[in-house]
Amino acid sequence: MLLNPVFFKLNKTPLLLALVSLLLYISFAYDLIRTDYIKLVMLYGALWFLFYKLVQFLKTNIKLLTWLAFGLRAIFILAIPNLSQDFYRFIWDGRMLLEGFNPYLFTVDSFISKGEFPVAQAQELYNGMGTLNASHFTNYPPINQLCFVIAALFSGKNILGSVIVMRLLIIAADFGTLCFGKKLLEKLSMPSYHIFWYILNPFIIIELTGNLHFEGVMIFFLVWSLYLLHIGKWQWAAIVFALSVSVKLIPLIFLPLFYQWITLKKNDDAMLKHTSDALNTRAQHDERIKKWIPALVGMKKLISFYAIIGITTVILFLPFYSSEFITNYTQTVALWFQNFEFNASMYYIAREIGYTFRGYNEIAIIGKVIPIVVILFVLIITFFRRNKTTVKLITAMLLVLSFYYFTTTTVHPWYIATLLILSVFTKYKFPLVWSFVIILSYLAYINIDKADKSENLWIIALEYAIVYGVFIWEVYYKKGFRKRKPKFFLKT
Repeated sequence: MLLNPVFFKLNKTPLLLALVSLLLYISFAYDLIRTDYIKLVMLYGALWFLFYKLVQFLKTNIKLLTWLAFGLRAIFILAIPNLSQDFYRFIWDGRMLLEGFNPYLFTVDSFISKGEFPVAQAQELYNGMGTLNASHFTNYPPINQLCFVIAALFSGKNILGSVIVMRLLIIAADFGTLCFGKKLLEKLSMPSYHIFWYILNPFIIIELTGNLHFEGVMIFFLVWSLYLLHIGKWQWAAIVFALSVSVKLIPLIFLPLFYQWITLKKNDDAMLKHTSDALNTRAQHDERIKKWIPALVGMKKLISFYAIIGITTVILFLPFYSSEFITNYTQTVALWFQNFEFNASMYYIAREIGYTFRGYNEIAIIGKVIPIVVILFVLIITFFRRNKTTVKLITAMLLVLSFYYFTTTTVHPWYIATLLILSVFTKYKFPLVWSFVIILSYLAYINIDKADKSENLWIIALEYAIVYGVFIWEVYYKKGFRKRKPKFFLKT
């Protein structure tokens, strides 16, 4: 197909755009440092424009879009990540496991400070990850650790080799997301090309494939789970959902949202008939009892669903279990709420209010309040919003996770990947816009070599003004506009 002259003639413009994208990705992967913010923003802006036009031109050519998506990922194969240094810790954890150490029980500092080097290239890995990362216990769940171990197995003494193995795992996960995402879109009677707003997005290619963030693996399991749930294989969906949680903990926030989908959605006919027959015999066709049959079946399924997720997750964590593990892990997770702050929005406003009235940063207090506020919002969405269809369930997930990111203290760029994949199955596009403007968060590195390393709050304000503007438009005004539009056309 690619050597067909007619094909070239018909696809001249998109192929030219693809060629320019390829050259820009090569520059991004091999000739960019994150402190060169002008080049960073210009390259990213150009790549995002080209991506948007490519999807527009080729939305009827799924095969070519697929070749492009994974061809552009292949450019990064031999590149060392240039926007994140987390991968050094990934390599450390994997090699620690191969040496027989439980990575949840030791900080990197605990070895290096004593002059001990338990893994190959220990000093180089320590220097790469930085002192902040090295001073904390690992927070990466077991399936994530499995990926690190695989990298260590295939390349235990070479950093680039480990990077290549982890990158191939993430690319494989993206391929799985494409397959199951496309299937789910077709089941929901949505255009299948919508999956490329995620798969071909330069934000995803750069942050996941390029910078080795394992949100891509977590998202693969999440999308697979949603597909299984939609086609009625809820037991398998629960197992796969637990695998998603065991890569990154963030899917735990979605657990309450399954309540309505499972208990109020039309239940499996065979199970319903079996339960109905049993109750009809005992209650002599009492109509009042028959009304409770669907609810009883639904609650049984819900409890079973949660039990499978819980048991599977516990089994995956079990090899690492100890009392020290529980303490270390909970303390490390708590750091994200009470110590770290980056690219936040509402939290920064609350922080400034605290400075005004108390004179110091009250992150310790605000960090304890945020989880409570988020839990209350999740419960409101769970019980006061109808989430009985797959689209409404995914929309509820999108709203809940958006609220969490709007209020939390830390929003690293790659966090937005989950919002982006959820938006593919909904009518909301603000995560797509966010995947474009999120590059502004990297401008925090402008001050990295200066005495004042703080973020430029004007840039953060610009980022969130755009995101909130689109969000408010879609949630409030766009809906009203759609209702009024028919009247307008009638008048004309």
